[in-house]
Amino acid sequence: MNTFNEIFKKYDWDSIQKKIYSVTAKEVEQSLSKNKCTVDDFLNFISPIAQNYLEVMAQKSHVLTKQRFGKTIQMYAPMYLSNECQNICTYCGFSLDNKIKRKTLNDSEIKEEVSVLKEAGFDHILLVTGEANYTVNIHYFLNAIQQIQKHFANISVEVQPLDEEEYLALHEAGVHTVLVYQETYHKEVYKKYHPKGKKSNFEYRLETPDRIGKAGIHKIGLGVLLGLENWRTDSFFNALHIDYLQKTYWQSKYSVSFPRLRPAEGIIEPNFIMDDKDLTQLICAYRIWNPDLEISISTRENEKFRDNIIPIGTTTMSAGSKTNPGGYSVDKQSLEQFETSDDRSAVEIATIIREKGYEPVWKDWDKTFSNKVQNPKI
Repeated sequence: MNTFNEIFKKYDWDSIQKKIYSVTAKEVEQSLSKNKCTVDDFLNFISPIAQNYLEVMAQKSHVLTKQRFGKTIQMYAPMYLSNECQNICTYCGFSLDNKIKRKTLNDSEIKEEVSVLKEAGFDHILLVTGEANYTVNIHYFLNAIQQIQKHFANISVEVQPLDEEEYLALHEAGVHTVLVYQETYHKEVYKKYHPKGKKSNFEYRLETPDRIGKAGIHKIGLGVLLGLENWRTDSFFNALHIDYLQKTYWQSKYSVSFPRLRPAEGIIEPNFIMDDKDLTQLICAYRIWNPDLEISISTRENEKFRDNIIPIGTTTMSAGSKTNPGGYSVDKQSLEQFETSDDRSAVEIATIIREKGYEPVWKDWDKTFSNKVQNPKI
């Protein structure tokens, strides 16, 4: 069976980049006039010339988001289970070559973290780990989920790429969403950023969403690490990937995130700078191109940006995030994967959302509903 890699091979990075920078004002206007957009329209929306239409794009993005998602923002919290990692990644604080204290939460420590997050009001949790296949593997994940699932209505995971049967096991264990980021679609330089470890296999990572889709996971989240390579070109390939997945695994929902390089232990400086205006343009481009796409904004972003982006296209926000294992209660001093920019509590974020005229949603999915649909009582 074909995978996205077959489509990816038909495109050339330099050719796409040249096309993005050659877009005209007329092409942007034609794309903005459409009711249904294609990936080619998305390319026009992320072009430099499209920044002249940012106000129009923001207004259209607001209207489309409100039509599809109403005035709601889903709240979630990341819970880091481990900073063990077998990869060397030049931009990550968890990289194997960083001489840091490694920590993986045990069952009792997981329960302590869960207690704090539940007290804060969260019912949607994102489990995050480094990529350590020998210790933090499918067996560890299934055990952790068993400890956690009775406390949360919605469990998402962001871990190393797995095989299809492992994703099936996560699906059966109650995982709702799997997030996996290609980091960059620039194949020629990918190895430079990932010189050692399983993550250095570009094709295996590229085909991961295919394996997730085949396993029937409810929602698949994609994104690129903004700052590694040209954000416009990388984002085009990310959109191309989402477009393929939606057409191939149409039963699943899709989300996109926008991690910008943030300070962390031992990382490189961003290769490309993406300012707030650029990120606003990108968010609007995704929304206008794909009204059904969920858009997530994390605490990597600063308070002002997160507050202002709420009405424009956001559907999901994290709050009070800790990016180190045990960071909520167990081991607050363990090394973070990256620094957060918005340190406000979940209550403070919820208040800001309400002040913007939106409703913070702590729970929008329950596995018992899925069970009722699959096994209706007659």
